[in-house]
Amino acid sequence: MAALRTMVAYANNATRNHNVLLSWMSLVAVQSTREAHTQHLTKNIQYISNEKTKLIVDPKTMKLNKETNKPLCVIMNWMLQRPNHVTKYARLYLEQGFDVVSVSCTPWQLTWPLKGSQLIAADLIKFISENGHKPLVVHGFSVGAYVWSEGLVYAMKNKEKYMPVLDRVAAQIWDSAADVTEIPYGFPAAVFPNNKFMQNAMRVYIEYHLKKFHDAATMHYNNGSSAFISSACRAPALFLLSKTDPVGAERSNRNVYQSWLNLGIKCTWKCWDRSPHVQHYTYHKEEYLAALFDHLEMCNVLPQSAKARVRL
Repeated sequence: MAALRTMVAYANNATRNHNVLLSWMSLVAVQSTREAHTQHLTKNIQYISNEKTKLIVDPKTMKLNKETNKPLCVIMNWMLQRPNHVTKYARLYLEQGFDVVSVSCTPWQLTWPLKGSQLIAADLIKFISENGHKPLVVHGFSVGAYVWSEGLVYAMKNKEKYMPVLDRVAAQIWDSAADVTEIPYGFPAAVFPNNKFMQNAMRVYIEYHLKKFHDAATMHYNNGSSAFISSACRAPALFLLSKTDPVGAERSNRNVYQSWLNLGIKCTWKCWDRSPHVQHYTYHKEEYLAALFDHLEMCNVLPQSAKARVRL
């Protein structure tokens, strides 16, 4: 555990000042685009809107001080995402009349689910339950699929209260979704993207962590994986991935795709021959946008004409 703390601290210290600058620059960029406004509701949940309305959330109930009247897209982020990257995807929805909730998870929070990812997921489900009644879109990336799966686990503990939350999801999009089996590969690559030595060192530790801390971590990863595969959220799903991505692997995504088809969930499969993890939009922009907006249009969740597609 000390080794993990050292490695994560190393990564955090190396990126903290850089990310602060990126956050500031990204916020300025967002606000200059149709006056979009970003604000933190919790440490892990941001609200992004074209309206500069100050929102305050009750930390216990997650209820906002003001009602929101727009359709909502929940973006489940990949690990250590940069603010400008989140902005790029948020704009796709802001331009269509959505507000966006951006959900993030740190390496530490992923490593210790009981005190990390599960608390984030619970806050998200409570937030959706307490605010708004319009259809939702969930657009998730990489380990964001796992955080969402913890939300499914939390919702199923109180089906009477939270099943209506899952029923409100009208469309789901999974870009490079990462299963628990890919954690030893995805986690190190996210924390140390340019350091092969540290990637290998962390991969060895993660494999040890999964064996040593079964009750504190591995058991919850497995439960989340099972909840995702047998999802209680039955909204039509779009899978976006590539054959060369070892983290959002084709094999594990295919297993989910097939399971959901068997459950009666309408699924669309878009798998490119070659593009890096969570970079399919960058490498295949036109095809990515076409698949995304065709899916949203099919799910009847676009509040504006589908012709008003964003071209970034």
